[in-house]
Amino acid sequence: MDTNSVSPMPELAPIAEFDKTPPTPPEETLPIDDLPPPPTTVTVHEEKLKEEEHRHYEEQEEWGCGNWMEYTFVVIVACILLLGSVGLTIFWVMSYRGGFGWRDANNPEKQFNLHPVLMVAGFITFSGFSILLYRICRCCRRIYVKLLHTVFHALAIPCVAIGFIAVLEYHKYRNIPNFYSLHSWLGFVTMGLFAIQFVVGFFSFLILLCCQSATSAFRAALVPIHASFGLTTFMLAIATCLTGLTEKVFTMPGGFGGSKLPNDIIVVNVLGMSLVGLAVVFNYSLRKEELRYRAHLPVIEEPM
Repeated sequence: MDTNSVSPMPELAPIAEFDKTPPTPPEETLPIDDLPPPPTTVTVHEEKLKEEEHRHYEEQEEWGCGNWMEYTFVVIVACILLLGSVGLTIFWVMSYRGGFGWRDANNPEKQFNLHPVLMVAGFITFSGFSILLYRICRCCRRIYVKLLHTVFHALAIPCVAIGFIAVLEYHKYRNIPNFYSLHSWLGFVTMGLFAIQFVVGFFSFLILLCCQSATSAFRAALVPIHASFGLTTFMLAIATCLTGLTEKVFTMPGGFGGSKLPNDIIVVNVLGMSLVGLAVVFNYSLRKEELRYRAHLPVIEEPM
């Protein structure tokens, strides 16, 4: 057999090398119930609401029966003393001083009687209630409390102005020099501080609310200063009333005749002790941290 006639053997393809690593097990599929919930987007508005709601619940839990009894006692006593002081002044003037009048040549004391009544009503009663609103209106929006605060201070302005004019005309009629006593000096300082407080408060806490975001830092820094000077003005008003009552008692004709204390002086002493009680109660209530105003219903702008 001819070897040349034998056809050559075809070349075999190379054997492919296979990966000998063991196959990875299939991933276990979790049931739908065990999957975590999809992420939720929380807006800034919702976060602020949750923070305010959490703070509100914390404050409600912190206030127990004793706190509410203390708060109620302080508010009731303050209201009784504020209304009682002006009531005692009117009773003293009507019962023992002859009532009221204006430019009465026969009895000029009637015009002077307007001075103590209007000054106590303006500086003590109206101003006191304007300060006490930050303890009474605990569930109102802060803007409403500010408006009522301004209204009570505005009511005090005509009382103080008319009372001041009445005593100036009385001094002119009696040929008495003005601003000669400690009472008059204290009254002048009190009126000046009252006017400054009203103008600064009205401009800063009401007018500047038109650009609330731009002036928030300035108004927040001004709050403790305004509160401190407000309490100082109220205490000066009480001191002015006490010195005025003492001065009037010692200048009344026949004020201490006999061994028995006259009834009108007893009324004046009770009025003076009421004013001292107001100083104690207001100083306690305004400096007590637990009785401070908390805005439970904040004003939050809605997102656009």
